[in-house]
Amino acid sequence: MSPLGSFFGRSSRPAPLPYPTTSPEGLAARWVRWVAAHGSLKNPIRDTTGEHASHHQPDDVWFLAGSYGGSVARRCAVPAGRPLFFPAFNMWRWPAEPGEVPLVAAATGHATLDGTPVALTTIGTPTPFEVRGVLGNGVTSRPGATAVSVWGLWVRLDPPGPGAHELTFGGTDGGRFWVEAQYRIVVG
Repeated sequence: MSPLGSFFGRSSRPAPLPYPTTSPEGLAARWVRWVAAHGSLKNPIRDTTGEHASHHQPDDVWFLAGSYGGSVARRCAVPAGRPLFFPAFNMWRWPAEPGEVPLVAAATGHATLDGTPVALTTIGTPTPFEVRGVLGNGVTSRPGATAVSVWGLWVRLDPPGPGAHELTFGGTDGGRFWVEAQYRIVVG
């Protein structure tokens, strides 16, 4: 344990995920951890332009974010060969107990890539996973270990081809709350 990676002898790394990292549940949990890795100034969900889209991206997938409500338009560059993963609509709960999934039964969502509809997958994490976010993060707002569960309508896209693409996704809780993100991504 390095001195910078610990505080009073505790590791700053979160516990291993209770899901395989490339499984749908593992990707959803990793996406939540990705959001929590950002402070309030570079929060990918609050980003209004896409300028922070590349921060803390893993090497095997490219995460995209929606909004906390309403619509947002962003631009970003995506490395070639990376699949995309993002929620059209999602909710998380913390602290979470086993079996507590923040299911939104009336939720609906949509996604299109270059005008072609993309299938959504319902993903939930009934076994909570540990999140260790930074102060002011967009998941728990506080540092330290917190058990989180997430549920949502998610998309995993194979790597888009080189060049510019238009990606739109969003959803609603079935009531008045809705989200939508419009991305112009350039792959290369």
